[in-house]
Amino acid sequence: MLIHCPNCGHRDSHEFTYAGDAERQFPALDAGQDTWTAHVYERGNPMGRHEEHWQHTSGCRAVLVVERDTVTHQIHATRLVGAQASIADSEAA
Repeated sequence: MLIHCPNCGHRDSHEFTYAGDAERQFPALDAGQDTWTAHVYERGNPMGRHEEHWQHTSGCRAVLVVERDTVTHQIHATRLVGAQASIADSEAA
C-alpha cells in the first residue's frame, strides 16, 4: 500500500505509523468518568471510506489525515493535519 505524503511524495506504508481514528471527537474535559472510559476503550470498526491519522515516522515525521477505504485499503486522499485541502491520490500520482 502506498501513502502519499504531501512533503515526500508516494511512500510505502511501512514508513508510516497508524495513529488512530481522525473522526473521533474528544469529550469535554469535565465529562464524567463513564464518558471518558468509553472514549478511551470503546472503538468502532467502520467499513468503507474512513479518515485516519498516520505519522510519517521514517520520513519527514509529519502527521497526516488519510482517507482510506477499510475494505479495499485504497487511499482516496491525504492531507497534513490542520490543512484544509485534500490531495486526491489520483491527482498526486
